[in-house]
Amino acid sequence: MSNLNTRRKVEGAIFLVAFAFTIPLANWLIGNFGTVCLPNGPCLIPVAPGVLAPSGVLAIGAALVLRDLVQRRLGLIWSFVAVAVGAVLSAFLASPALVLASTVAFALSETADLVVYTPLQRRGLVLAATASSVVGLVIDSVVFLTLAFGSLDLLAGQVLGKLWMVVIALPVLVWIRSRDRRMGMMPA
Repeated sequence: MSNLNTRRKVEGAIFLVAFAFTIPLANWLIGNFGTVCLPNGPCLIPVAPGVLAPSGVLAIGAALVLRDLVQRRLGLIWSFVAVAVGAVLSAFLASPALVLASTVAFALSETADLVVYTPLQRRGLVLAATASSVVGLVIDSVVFLTLAFGSLDLLAGQVLGKLWMVVIALPVLVWIRSRDRRMGMMPA
């Protein structure tokens, strides 16, 4: 049993660090990486033919799944700690307006995400993470775009880009769930 607890904590710490760094990474991407960078606006990437999104969707889509893994391994409180750490780190990489928009959007979306994830996690990691991520990505997109750019023009791309990242993570979630069952590892 001790090995399982150690493994859970080590994996949780890895997920926690990765999750905390997704916020500053997303803010950096928005200002520095894309196929086109708008004047006084975000850098954009294509997420489907003719559909663009701020490049930070790559990191935030992954963050939605990582948050669920942090909660699964370490518990709920650590998810909020990671959001706070990410916000502080973002202050060194992005404008105050962008940091505020991403932090508020992330805090609200993570709260909604956990309201969905927490009751579903015992029914299955994949169902819980998928459902909670979809709820979280919609809320995050609406709040972030409104606060950061005062417009929902990029909403379709925001939602689709984050959804792609969640879909890409599904095989990893299936593998983790299967391994947890084999080992008898329960969520924190």
